[in-house]
Amino acid sequence: MMLYLVQFLQRFQKDEKGQALTEYGLIIALIAVFVIGAVTLIGTNLDAILRTIAGAL
Repeated sequence: MMLYLVQFLQRFQKDEKGQALTEYGLIIALIAVFVIGAVTLIGTNLDAILRTIAGAL
């Protein structure tokens, strides 16, 4: 039983697939936060520009 546990832990230590997947997930989440922030900022500025144009017309 103890040997099985040691072998399992050694395999778990060498397996980096889950680690890479987690890193990719964190990178995607970080990019999504920046994209949402940029789109919100651009949308707000674009709304102000369009309101100015509409007021001038």
